[in-house]
Amino acid sequence: MSTTVITNIGELVTNDPARADEGGLLGLVHDAAVVVDGSRVAWVGHAADAPDADMQVDAGGRAVVPGFVDSHSHLVFAGDRSAEFEARMTGEPYTAGGIRTTVARTRAATDEQLTSHVARLVAEMRAQGTTTFEVKSGYGLSVRDEARSLAIARQFTDETTFLGAHVVPSGTTPEDYVALVTGPMLAAAAPHARWIDVFCEDGAFDVDQARTILAAGAEAGLRGRLHANQLTYGGGVQLACELGLVAVDHCTYLSDDDVTALADSGTIATLLPGVEFSTRQPYPDARALLDAGVRVALASDCNPGSCFTSSMALCIALAVREMRMSPAEAMHAATATGAAALGRDDVGTLAPGKAADLVLLDAPSYVHLAYRPGVPLVTGVWQAGRPTVPR
Repeated sequence: MSTTVITNIGELVTNDPARADEGGLLGLVHDAAVVVDGSRVAWVGHAADAPDADMQVDAGGRAVVPGFVDSHSHLVFAGDRSAEFEARMTGEPYTAGGIRTTVARTRAATDEQLTSHVARLVAEMRAQGTTTFEVKSGYGLSVRDEARSLAIARQFTDETTFLGAHVVPSGTTPEDYVALVTGPMLAAAAPHARWIDVFCEDGAFDVDQARTILAAGAEAGLRGRLHANQLTYGGGVQLACELGLVAVDHCTYLSDDDVTALADSGTIATLLPGVEFSTRQPYPDARALLDAGVRVALASDCNPGSCFTSSMALCIALAVREMRMSPAEAMHAATATGAAALGRDDVGTLAPGKAADLVLLDAPSYVHLAYRPGVPLVTGVWQAGRPTVPR
């Protein structure tokens, strides 16, 4: 096993709390170097102090940041909904009704077609600097199709989430479908999943149904997640806080009580600004959450309906421009807090012993991710110490 030193880094984002005194929230180090030993970071510091290594990579004064951690995506699907997007852009509101359209197409697709599609999206993510990502099911909504969706997702990531409770499919009642989700579907899905999720929203599942589904998932050994308060005010965020879930996602419509509950519980609010960009809904109030002491993560919500982007850089730019996050807060939310939203402490931070997931930017500072939106700044990606995108 050889060692590599990446040197001549103009600005290094470590997210290491031990460096907060000198480097602020992001633990910034200037004129830096990182030594990689196998799949892990072995050393971080100033380039002048770097130990010898078997190989050397010159960053040319560019910035290096941790690999992005995308804690919310829906990659297993077939078809697209560009016509739905066009309709929204000409005045039709988003109501989540198109999910059933994707369900029909996903059920009709072969395993090979679904796997090829996921592989393409994963490659797209990695090329843009995402090295850790979660993938949900939710476009099968049958025992067979939910299980196979998760089995396909598991080929690409360990962070797989059973979202059989996405919407109630046609031809059944909410009561019968909840029984299916918590019974045969959960039994088939659980071997392929780490998490269980519920779309707790008007038109999907109410708080009592969500509680029942999450309890069944916990009994099967799955950790809980929740989509909540995306389309309107409701009880989903409060339920997530009551249950002590690690994260609750969307959080577009929040009352003062919701914000207080998030701050008191420690539950992470995962915000998905690409959704608001793609649906013209109001953006979540990230500033109010942060000022109240709530931990905030950013994720893509890559899906064919409400947000068909895989770009975490876009999410950072939107968070800064539209949600009043500072560039440092958005960077931290897309890496370290995204990792925490997955219950992970081995990614999202560059410090000795952590995963060697690094992104080289063709820019002098991470600030350029928001400063130069839409520009392909990622010029190198290392995942578990191995280059996956050429410099």
